[in-house]
Amino acid sequence: MYRIADRKKQDPGLRWNLPDRVFFACGGCHILAYAFFEKYGDADAEALWIKPATGFTGNHIIVSGGSWAFDYHGYSSADRLLAHIEQKAYRWWPGWRATLVPLPRDVLISEAKSRSYDGLWLREPTQFLHNALPRAHAYLSRFPAPPQVG
Repeated sequence: MYRIADRKKQDPGLRWNLPDRVFFACGGCHILAYAFFEKYGDADAEALWIKPATGFTGNHIIVSGGSWAFDYHGYSSADRLLAHIEQKAYRWWPGWRATLVPLPRDVLISEAKSRSYDGLWLREPTQFLHNALPRAHAYLSRFPAPPQVG
C-alpha cells in the first residue's frame, strides 16, 4: 500500500509519471484488475473492492481467486494480502477497517456504473492522461498466469 501527495493525484501528468507499481497501487488498481480479466477471462476469480468504513480512506481493488489474490504486488495468499493491507492502513489511520464488496467486471472501467456503488468512483481508462489499459496489460505481462486451484 502506497500513499501519494494530493497534488500528484490531482495532476494528470504527475500521476501518469508515477512508477507502474505506485500507479497501480494509487488509483489504477481497477484498471489492472480489468486487464487481468481481459487476459484471463476464464479464470475462476472475482473483483473485490476493499471498501473502507465510513470516515476512512484507503480504497483498493484486487482480483481474488479464493485462496489467492492479485494486485500490483503480483500473486499472494488472499489472507496474507488482506492482512498486509489492513496492517498498513492501521499504521496511517488508527481504527481503520473495511468490507469486501464483489464488483462486476464491467464496473471496473465505467465511471457511471462505479458511481452506483455508495462510496465508489472509478476513472475510466481514458480518463487518465493517456489510456491506462495498455499500460495495465504491459504491467500484467510481468506476472505468470493465475494459479490453478485443483
